Amino acid sequence: MVGRFIIFFLIVSVIELYFLQAVKTFIQDFTGPKKNIILYIAYSLVAINVVMGLVALVYPPPNWTNSMRLIMSGFLILVICKLFGISFLLIDDIIRLFRWIFSFFQSAPSEGVEVSHKISRLKFMSQLAITFTVIPAIGFLYGMVKGAYKYRVHKVKVPSPNLPEAFNGFKIVQLSDIHTGSFLDNAPLNKAFDIVMQQDADMILFTGDLVNNESTETAGYESTFSRLKAPYGVYSVLGNHDYGDYKQWDSPQAKTQNLNDLKKVHANAGWRLLMNEHVAIEKDGEKIALLGIENWGGNMNFPKYGKMDLAHKGTENYPYKILMSHDPSHWEKQVQPEYPDIDLTLSGHTHGMQLGIEIPGLRFSPSQWVYKQWAGLYKHGKQFIYVNRGLGFLGYPGRLGIWPEITVIELQKV
Repeated sequence: MVGRFIIFFLIVSVIELYFLQAVKTFIQDFTGPKKNIILYIAYSLVAINVVMGLVALVYPPPNWTNSMRLIMSGFLILVICKLFGISFLLIDDIIRLFRWIFSFFQSAPSEGVEVSHKISRLKFMSQLAITFTVIPAIGFLYGMVKGAYKYRVHKVKVPSPNLPEAFNGFKIVQLSDIHTGSFLDNAPLNKAFDIVMQQDADMILFTGDLVNNESTETAGYESTFSRLKAPYGVYSVLGNHDYGDYKQWDSPQAKTQNLNDLKKVHANAGWRLLMNEHVAIEKDGEKIALLGIENWGGNMNFPKYGKMDLAHKGTENYPYKILMSHDPSHWEKQVQPEYPDIDLTLSGHTHGMQLGIEIPGLRFSPSQWVYKQWAGLYKHGKQFIYVNRGLGFLGYPGRLGIWPEITVIELQKV
């Protein structure tokens, strides 16, 4: 802990002090008390950011209140944006270093050389540093105030020759990654669930991460969860955050009790939690299989609690199979090579990193550097996977470019 504290302190201090050089250069034309005030504010920001960094180490995130999350998010936004901004100063310093080295190999300038009055590179770079700190900061703040609740409905059609005729046009609403503990109150979720219920779905599926760490995060949200209803049921699975793996528990028994309490939350809401098992969905005398497994992570050492062999056993005679598996890396690592009869896999987990660009002709998110299937519909052979961008948020309490998603999937017989 002490070592991490020292490293973190030094990193944040260097970032702040380096950024301060940009501020000082940017305001060098100011004189008098105004200059002193601005410098004082700049130095104060250094102190505030360092103090908040210390708090983050001593006071771990699972214990943060909602107010603390907002404050710490503001701190992180400032540090990240300043880190991006000072990259321009770093470029300038590298250039000036080479110029300083080359100066030793050049003769002294003759007298009477005219001095240029053009803006210096250092000042220009300082202006860029501040500009490209402020602009991202404004964007991140927008993501917190508006983007986190900018719900979007994504409608997709998934064709298959295996689908029974009775299920042609069958409508599924998929939700994922609610992360209840990140919300400040019920209003945003009620707004999202209003949109869900307007879709007139035949079935609603939730693909994991109801909480951040603890089942107690759901207190006060029980009536909101129970609003989700559909003719063919509401089904759910667990995500990696639902197990309490990221919290230090007083005992193994306390961790087990937390998971049991979370299972009760699903049950009390009327959601059928599938734990490495399957159920038959019947319509007009025809059936398809719905499989749900516990979290199975194929990337970044996420745990593999899921047991596909248990969930798949007994589904051999169903013509069409849907799998709910929280982590999309499971699809390539196990589903494709071992279970080619799974027609459609539904996942979440990535959040699309809550940051990116999705416009016609351009899709980008840092999430794609980690997950090949990070958002939307993908196909391999006759198998499909849909990766939901998530309804909630985690860490950064906002979204920018990758908006919270409600997925409407229509099954099609072809």
